Amino acid sequence: MSVILKLKKINLKYQNGKKSINVLKNIDLNINKKETVSVVGESGSGKTSLIMLIGGLEKPTSGKIIINDQEITTLSEDEVSEIRKKDIGIIFQSFYLIPNYTAVENVALTLELNNFKNSENEAKLLLDRFGLKHRFNNLPSQLSGGEQQRVAIARAIAMKPKLILADEPTGNLDTENSVMISDILFNYVKEEGSSLIMATHDPKLANKAKRKIKIKDGKIK
Repeated sequence: MSVILKLKKINLKYQNGKKSINVLKNIDLNINKKETVSVVGESGSGKTSLIMLIGGLEKPTSGKIIINDQEITTLSEDEVSEIRKKDIGIIFQSFYLIPNYTAVENVALTLELNNFKNSENEAKLLLDRFGLKHRFNNLPSQLSGGEQQRVAIARAIAMKPKLILADEPTGNLDTENSVMISDILFNYVKEEGSSLIMATHDPKLANKAKRKIKIKDGKIK
């Protein structure tokens, strides 16, 4: 199987005054194309930091991150942003929707930024696929938590990224919506052949992935 992501000797340190905090220590990890992986561990173990590094939202202190045979750790922020726009979809625990944009506009914006034609129609198709046809013109404040997360997922996958990162995607949702969101995510990656890396506290959600990785004290166990 071909590899979509390689992490080589990744270290992440924060300086807190005179104290150095090692968040991630010598992480080596390969993720295959079409693979679903859950990342589990206690709060503060480094799960979110790992997602942020892979998404190019943070830089490691040392080590290499290679996505689709391209090392991103040596690139500028603008270059990483270009890769992220086309190849990586990121879903957060907080939905981060633009409050004065409708559901359609929130999704269409991602497509417009990538010079996609018929962005509004494509956004509607995606939202319809996720059961939100009746919510096209609603603002985020008029949507439930589950509906907002479905809009956020539609926005993250609008460009059909081959690598999807999810950080506690059901963390703010009740049980019913958590099940719905997890089904949407896993059905999507199966249909589209994407890879999914998901940090989660939820054991049921973690067990849906083909592979489970545990982080403890900044190391993969």
